[in-house]
Amino acid sequence: MITEPVSALLEELLKRIAADVPGALGAAVSVHHHGLPLRVVATHGLADVFVPAQLDELGGPVATAGDTGRPVVTADVFADGRWPSLTLTTLLERHPGTDWPRVRGVAALPAPWDTEGRLVLSVTLDRPATEETLKALRRHERFTAMALLVAEAARPDRTEQMLDLLQSRAALEEAKGIIIALRRCDPDEAWATLRRASQQFNVKVRELAVALVELLGGAPAPQPDGDRTIEPSPAARVAAEQVLRAFEPGSAELTGL
Repeated sequence: MITEPVSALLEELLKRIAADVPGALGAAVSVHHHGLPLRVVATHGLADVFVPAQLDELGGPVATAGDTGRPVVTADVFADGRWPSLTLTTLLERHPGTDWPRVRGVAALPAPWDTEGRLVLSVTLDRPATEETLKALRRHERFTAMALLVAEAARPDRTEQMLDLLQSRAALEEAKGIIIALRRCDPDEAWATLRRASQQFNVKVRELAVALVELLGGAPAPQPDGDRTIEPSPAARVAAEQVLRAFEPGSAELTGL
């Protein structure tokens, strides 16, 4: 459960995101963690109704981004064949009193929250969503993730887990930076590459991330002492070697990455 001050922080953040995106009618942040279904954490504007309708009833861009881990953009959400149940008529019938005819585009940006969860930052527009919309969301993704960590820290029963989240996220960000530099890709593709590699080699994402950082740096990754130190398994270190080898010019290895 998110405390009132943290909820206010997230709502203020969403207001700023909406102000940063031309034509925004609403914005939302949703999360899923430990295998639980995607749930809405905070909303602003029309997203207060629109995003829960997607997650609970009708499907839509936010649900798809959460399921696939890939950004979703649509120019006209009610005419998009990917979500046949999400129509203007259906929303007018089920949720009257909302200005649904103004809704056009939607952009939903998934991002790692920690090694076991994902957040989805989304915005609803009165015009088509484009790649520029996603760029605007990316400017706010990291701050949104940190705000969620603050929310976890505010729960007395989650202090230990929050420390683990912070450490895991730091390792992931360093590893993502390595992949971005080697592949010359964007952060979304870097995260997808880490996830695919972890699944292919059956190792934990955070162990693979630390192994990559240590392999490229030639030294142990900076970490706190004690029980929270992330110690890559031998399999994770082998996986890191294979991943880096796959990025060498002319390499035919691990083409699935």
